[in-house]
Amino acid sequence: MSLLKLEKVSVFYGTAAVLKDISFEAGKNEWLMLTGPNGAGKSTVINAVGGAVDYSGTIYIGECDRKTLKPRDTAKRIGVLSQNHSIGYSFTVRDLVSLGRYPYRKGLLNARDVSDEEMVEKAICEVGLEDMSGRSLLTLSGGELQRAFIAQLFAQDPSVLLLDEPTNNLDLVYQKEIFDLLDEWVKRGDRAIVSVVHDIGLARAYGTKALLLNGGVTVAYGSTDEVFRPEIINESYKLDINDWMKKLYSFWTEDHRKC
Repeated sequence: MSLLKLEKVSVFYGTAAVLKDISFEAGKNEWLMLTGPNGAGKSTVINAVGGAVDYSGTIYIGECDRKTLKPRDTAKRIGVLSQNHSIGYSFTVRDLVSLGRYPYRKGLLNARDVSDEEMVEKAICEVGLEDMSGRSLLTLSGGELQRAFIAQLFAQDPSVLLLDEPTNNLDLVYQKEIFDLLDEWVKRGDRAIVSVVHDIGLARAYGTKALLLNGGVTVAYGSTDEVFRPEIINESYKLDINDWMKKLYSFWTEDHRKC
C-alpha cells in the first residue's frame, strides 16, 4: 500500500504552471529522491504535499484524500522539514522536540502525558542530543540544530517525512550523520521519505526511488538505477554527470595521489 500518492498534481502561480501533472507514490520503507536542476519544481512538490500551496489533482495520504483531512490528522501522518530555519527564540532542544507531540494533544492547554514524554525522550536519544536537551537552540551549531528539528519529526511519529534539502549548508560529517539517521528511521515500520536532494551522489547512495523533474514536468521516475542513467540525467543538467563525478572522485584515488 502506498503511504503517499500523487495523481496528476499541478501547481500554478498566477497563470504560470510550475508543476504539471506530477504523479508518483512512496510505499513502505521507500525513500524517494526529488532531483533536477534549479527551478525544476522540487520544492513545490514538497509545498503542495505539505499544504503550503494550492494544487489541482489528487494527493493521497494512505487511503485518504489530503483535502479531506483535518490539519491535526494530516500532522499525524506527515512531517515536514523545510530548507531553512529562522531561530529567534531561546527554546531548549527539549522544548523544540516536544512541539512534535502537539497533534496528539486534546487541547492546547492540556499537558503532555507519559507516552508523549517517552516519545520526546526517545527522539532526542535517536539523534544523539541527550546531553544537549537543556541547551538553548541559539547555542547550537548548524548540524546540531538540524538534528534537533529531525528529532521533532521523530517525536511527531508520522508515516511520511517530507524533507527539503535536509543537509543544506552542512559539512560532510553532518551530511553523513543526518542521512544515516534518516536511513535508519525509514527502514522501521510503515514509513516513507520524500526529499529534495541536489547532491546526486547522496541521492543515489540512500534513495530507493527517484523522480527527476525539469521545468515542472517529469523527466523520469522509477528506481534510482533506472533514473540516474547518464542518457537520462545529462540532458536535464546539460552536463555529462558521469564524467564530472568520475573527475571529482579521481582526486581521492591512489593513482592520482602518486602523481
